[in-house]
Formats: sequence, structure tokens, C-alpha cells
Amino acid sequence: MTMTEVLKTCPGAQRALFAAYHIGGCQSCGFNPTETLAQVCARNENLPVDQVIQLLQDSHQSDAALQITPVQLDTLRGTHPQLQILDVRTREEHEAVAIPGSTLLTQDLISTIFSSWDKTAPLVLYDHTGTRVLDAVAYFIGHGFAEAKALSGGIDAYSQEVDPSLPRYRIELEA
Repeated sequence: MTMTEVLKTCPGAQRALFAAYHIGGCQSCGFNPTETLAQVCARNENLPVDQVIQLLQDSHQSDAALQITPVQLDTLRGTHPQLQILDVRTREEHEAVAIPGSTLLTQDLISTIFSSWDKTAPLVLYDHTGTRVLDAVAYFIGHGFAEAKALSGGIDAYSQEVDPSLPRYRIELEA
């Protein structure tokens, strides 16, 4: 499998590789998306491919435990009035479309959250497609917010599965 295919199958693979082997987290230890997992292992001290695959599978299962589906979020909203929903996207994205009742996560808000919010209350974070939010959830869990979850599929999945009135969008980067 190419690294593009690995990352598509296991979105948290880059985070897991970096944490375990310092692979893929910075320019000096990065990998090419067209490289195979075996090639990456070979040029990183001949790591055993089967060991790395097991790490990625375990990491993927751990990531799944940190996620909540859009339908589960909708149910949680109805049963937990203290639920906080945080948007980790850019201000521009949040202003364009947001899950009703959510709050844009800013540095100032993080300070407030860490100093005064109930760490046992449910907390759901979301991004556009659910690919980057796991890092934010891990950060919150690391600071004692044991009930922090990531919205799988992000606002894009939420708009498809729960609230079709929310417009979908895609981000296009200029070359």
C-alpha cells in the first residue's frame, strides 16, 4: 500500500507513526505519499512491516473509541443539556456554516475551558471532515476531559446524516 492508501484507510496513521517511530511528523522525517509502507519501514532502520501494521491497526481502534457518529451526537444533544460542542475549524469556516449551538474554539476559549469547565461533562469537537479533530480530542483528554469525543466525518457527515439544511462545502487551495 502507498502511504496515501494507508492514510485513507487509517486516518490517524501519521500521528501513530510519529509517536512511535518519529516518522512523518516533520519535514526531516516525512514520507512521500507515493511511497509504500514497506519502503518507509525500510528507510527507517528496517522496521518490521508487520509490527508497524499492528501499530496502525491498534491506533485505528483507539481512534475509533474517541469518536461519536453524527446520529449519536444528535441523540446526545437531546439527553445532555450541559453538552458543549466545539468547532476546531477556521473562523471563516465557522462563520460560513456551523453546527447549531457550537462554539468556535479559540486560544482564549481554551484558557477558559481548562480553568473553569467541568472536566466530567460531555464535550464534542468537530472539523470539516473528521480527519484532523482527533489531535484536538487527544489534547483535551490529556488535560483531563475524559468525555471528549471527535465527531466522525465532521460537519460534512453531520450535514448529510442529521441536518441537511447545513450547506456542504469543500476547500480549494490555490497552487
